Amino acid sequence: MEKSTFRWIGILAGVFIAMVFSIKAVGVERLSAVSEPPRADVITIDAMKVFGPLSRPPVEFLHDRHTEALEKKNKDCLICHIKRDDVQSTLYMRTEAVDQEALMDIYHLNCIACHRDTASAGEKSGPVVCGNCHTGTSKVVSVRKPMGMDNSLHFRHVKSLDKKCETCHHVYDEQNKKLVYEKGKEGSCRYCHGEEKVENRISMREASHLSCVACHQRLEAKKKKAGSVDCGGCHDPLEQQMVERLATVPRMERNQPDMVFVKTGVSQDPGQASRLQVNPVPFNHQAHEKYNDTCRVCHHASLTSCSECHVIGGSEKGNYINLQKAFHQLRNEQSCLGCHEYKQREKACVGCHGAIPKDRKPDTATCQTCHMTPPAGIPVEALRPDNKTLAAQMLKDREPTTQVYPEEDIPETVTIGGLSNLFEPAILPHRKIFNTLYQGTRDNGLATYFHDNPGTLCQGCHHHSPPAKKPPKCASCHGKPFNEKDLFKPGLAGAYHRQCMECHAAMELKKPDSRECASCHKEKK
Repeated sequence: MEKSTFRWIGILAGVFIAMVFSIKAVGVERLSAVSEPPRADVITIDAMKVFGPLSRPPVEFLHDRHTEALEKKNKDCLICHIKRDDVQSTLYMRTEAVDQEALMDIYHLNCIACHRDTASAGEKSGPVVCGNCHTGTSKVVSVRKPMGMDNSLHFRHVKSLDKKCETCHHVYDEQNKKLVYEKGKEGSCRYCHGEEKVENRISMREASHLSCVACHQRLEAKKKKAGSVDCGGCHDPLEQQMVERLATVPRMERNQPDMVFVKTGVSQDPGQASRLQVNPVPFNHQAHEKYNDTCRVCHHASLTSCSECHVIGGSEKGNYINLQKAFHQLRNEQSCLGCHEYKQREKACVGCHGAIPKDRKPDTATCQTCHMTPPAGIPVEALRPDNKTLAAQMLKDREPTTQVYPEEDIPETVTIGGLSNLFEPAILPHRKIFNTLYQGTRDNGLATYFHDNPGTLCQGCHHHSPPAKKPPKCASCHGKPFNEKDLFKPGLAGAYHRQCMECHAAMELKKPDSRECASCHKEKK
């Protein structure tokens, strides 16, 4: 029995080792097949998959390489992409879907014929047999990156088109079954065009190629300055970095407010305002525009108010994310608190905020930073979205500024010696550390609003103490020996090392070197 068991264990072990080496060998084979520099024009031709599983591997197609070859012969895109109703199709040699046999013939007859004609002319050409196209291996790594339309690029288009927004923007008229332009209702293309085609609504990829590339081609034909018409010009990461970016981008014109009370979807009439548990937020829309490259950062589905979809009780239209969560959900950059949390990852902020538990419930005072109390004598019913003057006045009266204690009240150094044994006590440059944190955040918009207590910055280290000029020492909570009954509270040595070293790592500080003990406390002789 024992011999049989050991024999099977040996067999299984051998099979496992063989599988591991086989997997590694396949990976090495695929890597070794890569023989060209990375490119952004790699297209996978797998159109036949709509009819079921592929009988041969998909084809790796280098689009720009083909267009460059055609350009040398004074040929253009119409060689492969034919027109219908004066619109160039994004499909290869067809303008609409065809059956399985017809699709196979379109690729095989046209591609192979072109390759053969090119070879007959004594020029370098492509494969003419099945196995040389359907190889199942990759010869090049794709670095294709989606092309975005940030505020800078958008303004450049607005200027070059002389504010003719109808050139790009349209909506679908359900009654007349056609695309029309509605002034004042312009929105992101992605609000309608998704990753895949849905019914008669084409994908974002097809929409951008039909509109953007076609427009660039028309401008080029007129010998005018235009954007790229090849894959690499738009989708190569290095090419994207070369796109001109304006140092100052004029404000986008879309009838948006400067300052406004955030809509809640609840009537502000007497008797209805009581449904709100907190005061409506006066919001500086104009200031927030400057922090983002696109409106979609906040308005991810449309340019309407958040409360249009996210109602107080939640709805299917808002994916059952109620209004409170839409504004306060952490780890979601589309919510207010989620975006603020993301900003806390910046070097100047993460040293403190990285150690603060993200699910810790904020106190009422923190809520009132946004949900402000109206001026004396102003009823809550006056905090209406249309009362923009009051919103502006309340924001102006807030006067954001980071509050700190006078420098003479901040100890210049602090000696940490309660645990000195193998090393000398550590001399902490307390005031220098504080000033570094202050200088890094004093002009930060979020910090000026939320660091409103002189002791707020102190809480970066004194993290479980209320803000105070003389907060309690670390040893007040962290005992010298580790308390095995309180697993979530480190001992004093652990508390010091975690707080200091994790902060240094998060802020990417080179000195002191957290791997070298003597950089903080000298070794005893």
